[in-house]
Amino acid sequence: MKWQGRRQSGNLDDRRGMSKGKLAAGGGIIVTLIVLGLQFFGGETGQQLAPIVEQLGNSQSGQQTEQRELTAQEKEMGSFMGTVLADTEDVWNQIFSENNIGDYVEPQMVLFTDAVSTGCGNASSASGPFYCPADQKLYMDLAFFDELKTRFGAKGGDFAIAYVTAHEIGHHVQTLLGTSQKVTQLQRQNRSEANKLSVALELQADFYAGVWAHYNQEYLEEGDIEEALSAANAVGDDAIQKRSRGDVQPDSFTHGTSQQRMKWFMKGYKTGDIKQGDTFSEIMN
Repeated sequence: MKWQGRRQSGNLDDRRGMSKGKLAAGGGIIVTLIVLGLQFFGGETGQQLAPIVEQLGNSQSGQQTEQRELTAQEKEMGSFMGTVLADTEDVWNQIFSENNIGDYVEPQMVLFTDAVSTGCGNASSASGPFYCPADQKLYMDLAFFDELKTRFGAKGGDFAIAYVTAHEIGHHVQTLLGTSQKVTQLQRQNRSEANKLSVALELQADFYAGVWAHYNQEYLEEGDIEEALSAANAVGDDAIQKRSRGDVQPDSFTHGTSQQRMKWFMKGYKTGDIKQGDTFSEIMN
């Protein structure tokens, strides 16, 4: 992806290098995490919540005490993330205007290391990248992208990171359009359909990531789309379950299969039309 020397977003909050005391786990943290709907990129949300909550439940309050100087590589990575975030701002401002759907409210992206306090409660890096609708911020521990290659088997590359970022921005778009709120309400009313609704929501975020890539083609390089597809393939529910359990349990899917994730990303990329992203009709039927 062509990114160097381009505009960087002013909505990047880089908290890396900050030394933190242990995070306080306030009352009702389990309820907070579930009800406020942290939207995770990877397909292991259910498995990850337990260790995250356990960690938080055993922790005590603390504050940031020290800040180290970021390395040259970390600074470069921060510049890259700021450029990707700026690209999403430009694209989604344009899309909202073209489709007469109101003003696009630009979210903040928080880069952190190990643990972070959010409007949805405290979280650790074990959650992977996630979006918190309560404060409309994206939270990313960039160490996840090393894990995406070593643990999940994705090719890696800068556009794999851009795809994950665009997916989380997709959740922000869903919040602005009211989709996430409707899904949460439907999940409470019909728990038997909760997982299917989650899959449809996640696939739509993949679709929106593809739409962003469609609008951002002037900055794409050869191999970028393949990097995104490799990441999408690696974190499909079926791929993760087969790798971690040895079998696949479709009833427990929350993010969609590898094939579905790649399909909806490519549909967004090829059409560039947000009106084509009705994942719910396909998944719920």
